[in-house]
Amino acid sequence: MTDALSIVADDCSYRRRVESIDRTVSFRPVEIGRDLERLHAWLGSDHVQPYWELAAPLPVFRRTLVEKLADEHMTPYVGRLDGVPMSYWERYWPADDPLADQYEASESDQGIHLLIGPDEYLGNGYASALLRGIVDMAFRHDETDRVVAEPDVHNDAALATFQSAGFERRDTFYFPAEGKEAALMVCERERFERAYAPGRTTDATEVTNS
Repeated sequence: MTDALSIVADDCSYRRRVESIDRTVSFRPVEIGRDLERLHAWLGSDHVQPYWELAAPLPVFRRTLVEKLADEHMTPYVGRLDGVPMSYWERYWPADDPLADQYEASESDQGIHLLIGPDEYLGNGYASALLRGIVDMAFRHDETDRVVAEPDVHNDAALATFQSAGFERRDTFYFPAEGKEAALMVCERERFERAYAPGRTTDATEVTNS
């Protein structure tokens, strides 16, 4: 399944000024030429490896990234603050993913994976602001009423970040595809838009693409 958000004429798929962190959040699609080495470094970081397990020699990682970019059910993004790349995101369709074996996935559900790259961006509220931005982008697909995630149950920081963006923990399960105990986190459109969508909160101001 694809939608118009996967294809943009601009570098930037989404941009939003977030007053609570005094930063502009933006996302652009991953490009091999621009992002291979930075993503390889991030995924080899000590705080990322235990949860992603994608640390590998650069040629091996390149093949993995090429496969992700060719996967029609997923769109990888680089997340930025004030234009500076500092995070990696995957927006995907759970109905086409092994996650569909773990809950009743709708064809219109979207899923989110995330990681923060450089250490200096950890623990200061940036992840929550970015997550709200990408969930807002997911809900711009008119048919999507639910966004889900499956973080490791031992990743307390990730669980807290999802909860701060309107996700509720609905279940705990062993996820064979990822080899982990996972928490099913669910964000419903109505709850999210009531709290966080642009125009319904003073926390953010929309900025148009340019």
